[in-house]
Amino acid sequence: MEIGSKIKNLRLQNRLTQEELGDRCELSKGFISLLESDKTSPSIATLEDILSALGTDFAHFFKEEAGERVVYGKADFSVKQDQDLKNEICWLIPNAQKNEMEPILITIEPGGSTYPDNPHEGEEFGYVLEGTITIVIDKEKFQAKKGESFYLACDKPHYLENTTNRQAKAIWISSPPSF
Repeated sequence: MEIGSKIKNLRLQNRLTQEELGDRCELSKGFISLLESDKTSPSIATLEDILSALGTDFAHFFKEEAGERVVYGKADFSVKQDQDLKNEICWLIPNAQKNEMEPILITIEPGGSTYPDNPHEGEEFGYVLEGTITIVIDKEKFQAKKGESFYLACDKPHYLENTTNRQAKAIWISSPPSF
């Protein structure tokens, strides 16, 4: 992490010059300049003074920005296989349970299903990438095939199953996270 550039951005957001920030922290304009260009590092006490003058603290300054990361790849995925239910769940976003929605890639082998989900708050959306998926909501069944999507409120017991003789895959999103 480049502390200097973050300090500079905060200073500019606060509409302060280097001299004004320096005055508030009893530091020279030159020191602020060197700090912002990452040519020097502040002591913990000095950094605390600077952050206070900029209206923030250590926790907020070093907190990773929400949405800072945009793209995720295979190295970020987490996979769980369930041999009994003949499915594989691939969590596409690490720690998605802290977000407002949780996307997974679900692969269901012929004759397989997902674990039945009890009623809960929220909504779920899915898009079938391959094969045909049966969406079971309470006692009703709906089929979605490749290129089709499904959407449901989660106020009834529900699950997905594959009643065909071909593998099925879908992107399945729950909001709030429930997988």
